[in-house]
Amino acid sequence: MHAGGVPAIGRSAGFLVVAVILAAPAGTAALRSRPVSHTVNIEALQFSPQVLVVNRGDRVTWINKDPFPHTVTARARSFDSANIAPGQSWSFVAGTEGAYDYGCALHPSMNGQLVVKQAAPAGNHR
Repeated sequence: MHAGGVPAIGRSAGFLVVAVILAAPAGTAALRSRPVSHTVNIEALQFSPQVLVVNRGDRVTWINKDPFPHTVTARARSFDSANIAPGQSWSFVAGTEGAYDYGCALHPSMNGQLVVKQAAPAGNHR
């Protein structure tokens, strides 16, 4: 027995459990079972990042940092933000898997792509 009535072996085992938990790979406690938020900046007539890969259920927010309005309009019309004023944002929750080419209806040279994939089930972290 150690001082305080706790056997020395019990205390060592407790430290071992803590060490094992702390040594677990980063991210295993929060496997991708919950939606994540992503940001796309609209600035200098560009979407950044230009290509974004997300999981179903994730939220994507486009923030207009230009001094004039923009839109986020899917080429197939599956989503459309309407005008996003300077300093404002628009969000979209990715619901269906696929690759979505989009652009700004006001500035045809602006293009981006949103790729939506099926989230890996909890416990599968390949």
